[in-house]
Amino acid sequence: MTRKSIALILSLGVAASPAWADDPIATDRPDFVESSQTVGLGRWQIETSVAWEEDEDGAFEASAFSTPTLLRYGFAEHWELRFETDGFINAELRGPGLRVDEDGVADLAVGLKYHVPGSGENGGPSMAWLMHVDLDTGSSAFRGDGARPSLRLVAEWELPNDMSLGVMPGVIYDNGDDGRYTAGIFGIVVGKGWTDRFRTFAELAMPQIASSSDGGTQAALDLGGAYLINNNTQWDFAGSVGLNNRTPDLGLTTGLSIRW
Repeated sequence: MTRKSIALILSLGVAASPAWADDPIATDRPDFVESSQTVGLGRWQIETSVAWEEDEDGAFEASAFSTPTLLRYGFAEHWELRFETDGFINAELRGPGLRVDEDGVADLAVGLKYHVPGSGENGGPSMAWLMHVDLDTGSSAFRGDGARPSLRLVAEWELPNDMSLGVMPGVIYDNGDDGRYTAGIFGIVVGKGWTDRFRTFAELAMPQIASSSDGGTQAALDLGGAYLINNNTQWDFAGSVGLNNRTPDLGLTTGLSIRW
């Protein structure tokens, strides 16, 4: 597809946009902390990407390529239905005399987001609840064990100088080698808007806080940004560095989000 064709498609998208498209798209990626906003009644939004991560442990090196995707539908003004997956995965493990290569698809998570009406007013945080359940629907190499429900609360503050702060505590009921266990979730992100179209962020992401017998705590430092192509289309990018040996050493992602 030529650049002229892409520009034409984007301009047609703006011309055909209804009145609600005057509000810029609010996405849940590329940072770990989710947005407190829902897409709105009757709206669809897809957030798709490619991601790569690498981890070294002594003489062994593991890497994975995936296509994380989130589909959101607003079935009420403050509620949305969500379908999320890491998509197609290619994973490799390399070491002395060893090379394992696996292809397949990741599990599907189904969830709901509820934006708390009136939150965000009078200087208070904008808040939302997210309820998900990960289902064992993926390929055998990447399939989890049973249904894994989770609950998260997001709170976002608008700060002076086009800054923002978001926190996301949560809990997940997961399944490990020794059976079911409960783990914590936590993220904190600071964002900065540089123009009406470009923003950056830095965050601490902890997708699992658990004892060593349940897989231990994972923690990463994430840095990235997003560019608003038009009010319904966003391009983003991010990188992450693992902060302990239970977290991949390095991760990179770039994605595109579209609302209609």
